[in-house]
Amino acid sequence: MTPETAWRTGRLHSSKGPQRLLFGRMYEDAEIERAAFAGRGRIFCIASAGSTALALATEHEVVACDINPVQLEYAKRAAAGGAAETGDAERAMQFARFFMPLMGWRKALLSDFLSLDDLDAQSEFWKRHLDTRRFRAAFDALLSRPILRAAYAAPFLSFLPEKFGPVLRKRLARGFARHKNASNPFARSLLLGESKLANPRVNQNIQFVLADAASWLESCPEGSFEGFALSNILDGAAPSYRERLLRAVRRAAGDNAVAVLRSFAEPPAGFAGNRAESDRSLLWGIVDVRNAGAF
Repeated sequence: MTPETAWRTGRLHSSKGPQRLLFGRMYEDAEIERAAFAGRGRIFCIASAGSTALALATEHEVVACDINPVQLEYAKRAAAGGAAETGDAERAMQFARFFMPLMGWRKALLSDFLSLDDLDAQSEFWKRHLDTRRFRAAFDALLSRPILRAAYAAPFLSFLPEKFGPVLRKRLARGFARHKNASNPFARSLLLGESKLANPRVNQNIQFVLADAASWLESCPEGSFEGFALSNILDGAAPSYRERLLRAVRRAAGDNAVAVLRSFAEPPAGFAGNRAESDRSLLWGIVDVRNAGAF
């Protein structure tokens, strides 16, 4: 039986085998959530690697929920000041970085790029030195369907644009034209795998919950939360699960509650209010910030 959400397996590739640590770090700019939830109270958050929950817990009471027990235990360790660990997503990115020198992306060149703090200079550097014909060919091949299918289960690919390489290249160019590299820790993490993200203050103002998000929210009293940090929980989920989760969010939302939902998918035509350009992690197609009752 196919699960309503692929996250239930706790694996990015196969549904067979034990659940694994998928994310050792988060590729989400929690400043989006912090701004969206300013002045609000209790927040529901997908736990993942724990970064967003920790960032929010400095100003809010947070419930951090994850369906994967391995991931949840890691988030707990992070909240207690534990060291960063390597998840399957990081291993996949390390594999991709192995090919960077073959594309002409030498470490010294990338270090020069990451030291820039002028947006016009960054765009020119990207066009002249990084977005080369050799890079485009290799990057598009690496993100082609046959290669992605070797690393990810079908539900985690179903929502991606057919030609994901060119789409992601455009997102990178957009981000480098908007966010200064020298002050963007996500750029260094993405290109070199070196995290300069500030370690959040250890904070115990987080309740950790091992559960499916939809099921747990269905069990909560109405109006329990004023904010929902949903990550990209619906990437890899069946339409029936999407309907169920968003119904549960609306039920658990207090008056004027706000939800933030990400996706690697491209936004549909006419989609308004997308904050993807504002996310310094550079990767997302959709960062949907809106009144939770409107989902």
